Amino acid sequence: MSRIAIIRALLRFNSWLPLPVAHGIGVVIGSVVALLPGRPQKVARINLELCFPELGPDERRRLYRASFCELGKQLMETGIIWHASDARIRRLVVNPEALDTMAAHWPEDRGLLLAGPHLGNWELVNLFINRRFQVHGLYRPPRARDLEPLLVEARQRTGSRTVPATASGIRKLYRALRQGELVGILPDQTPRDSGAFAPFFGVPARTMGLLSQMARKTGAPVLFSFMERLPWGQGFRLHVIPAPAGIDSDDPVTAATAVNAGVEACVRRAPAQYQWTYRRFRPAPEGQRSPYR
Repeated sequence: MSRIAIIRALLRFNSWLPLPVAHGIGVVIGSVVALLPGRPQKVARINLELCFPELGPDERRRLYRASFCELGKQLMETGIIWHASDARIRRLVVNPEALDTMAAHWPEDRGLLLAGPHLGNWELVNLFINRRFQVHGLYRPPRARDLEPLLVEARQRTGSRTVPATASGIRKLYRALRQGELVGILPDQTPRDSGAFAPFFGVPARTMGLLSQMARKTGAPVLFSFMERLPWGQGFRLHVIPAPAGIDSDDPVTAATAVNAGVEACVRRAPAQYQWTYRRFRPAPEGQRSPYR
């Protein structure tokens, strides 16, 4: 049996679990993983020390453990979300009226940009919104290329259009915005070869310029959005937050600062649910040492 076949079988099995049961198992998995040595654990500790210097050691340890419990929940809920029927997806989200808030910020004569950081369950954001509005999404192909078809299939099963982060894919997103459609971007992925350094929780982080460029060139407003995981398997809450001023600035640092401020505003609402295992501060500005060395 191939690796993909095993993953598909596990996801299908998880999809049959009630959400509270899946989350309970996820807490056990996350609690164990948090105690193990490894690079993700090291990265999470460094990120939390950099981003929350005001917390004492005990508070940071609690946040660290909580973040791995949330990662465990996310792992176990993936099969539920990827295989859920339309009715189940609808039941998972406690505030469907958030889509009305989104629509209220969407001009009739242009598209809308939705910036969804790696917070809560970003896969559910796409699936839930796509029940009402078709989402055109950008993704970075995974390093394990055999997982790409599974990822694209899951994200497109409710009708969204997903394109890779290539020149051709980006042109398709510009076209969608100019046709008045909805485009979703993950704003907190570190760009490989471009972007400006701007503060994220007070720490310089190389930040993508694509989101700001799209807003500036198309006139599309930007909303930040994330799906907060509620305790005890009670479901999820969709947050929709207008972007900070300056996100469409032609000054790269001003625009990047606004992007990071928008992400930070989201993270502060549910800090344990952010992906702290991601090396957000790599690379460091010229002349500075990477904090992960």
